[in-house]
Amino acid sequence: MREILGMRRRLRLGRKKEPALLDAALRCATEWHWPVLPGVGLKATKAAKSTKAAKTTRSAKAARTGKAAKAAKTGGAPGGPDDRVRACACPDPECVVPGAHPFDPGLLAATTDARMVRWWWTNRPDAPVLLATGGRAPCAVSLPAVAAARALAVLDRRGLRLGPVVATPTRWSLLVAPYSLERLGELLYVKDCVPSSLRFHGEGGYLVLPPSETGTGGVRWERPPTPGATPWLPDVEAVLDALVEASTGAPGGGSRLRY
Repeated sequence: MREILGMRRRLRLGRKKEPALLDAALRCATEWHWPVLPGVGLKATKAAKSTKAAKTTRSAKAARTGKAAKAAKTGGAPGGPDDRVRACACPDPECVVPGAHPFDPGLLAATTDARMVRWWWTNRPDAPVLLATGGRAPCAVSLPAVAAARALAVLDRRGLRLGPVVATPTRWSLLVAPYSLERLGELLYVKDCVPSSLRFHGEGGYLVLPPSETGTGGVRWERPPTPGATPWLPDVEAVLDALVEASTGAPGGGSRLRY
């Protein structure tokens, strides 16, 4: 019996933990029943060489840090990892949501099937986790990070219960209960102005979830889901006024969506 218990202990301690992205995708799909799919992800690419002055500046910095001397010995040129940037893996060189959108498979492939989810992230362990919004899945409203922080402070002062909030360096997204386009249209119709920096992720939309990495940086939970339970979601009507007010004149507005 002692030997069997020792063997079980070794097996338990030696069991590999699921990679973070796969673990997050499985939690969404199997525990919360949110349909997910892998995002297109990022690729390393050479940074564009700008002007002669920029090259001179880089050379001077390399000389100061000793990189130039090392490069001369090896026959190479100053530079290396710092000369590479992370770009979207899709064919569009000017993609405005680098890494954070569906490509192959397409959005309609989103699923809660654990076997499919495991196959996707086993083959692409670094792929961002995308939530297909709408239907029976959560919807979301996103806005620039500065405005979102302001809106959350207002909602907290009002004592409103909020659901999970996803944060990137540029935008925050409040997850809300599913809404129809008709219902959203009714709510927006009565507003005097709806800022272009405010975005709605409903039926046929998607949202990148933590702990994904996109072209703008890492994705994290600003307000994490409650452990051990399916996340509670507020109605969009309850948060819309504060989000519209905070987004008016907020930095980062315009037609180009950046996650």
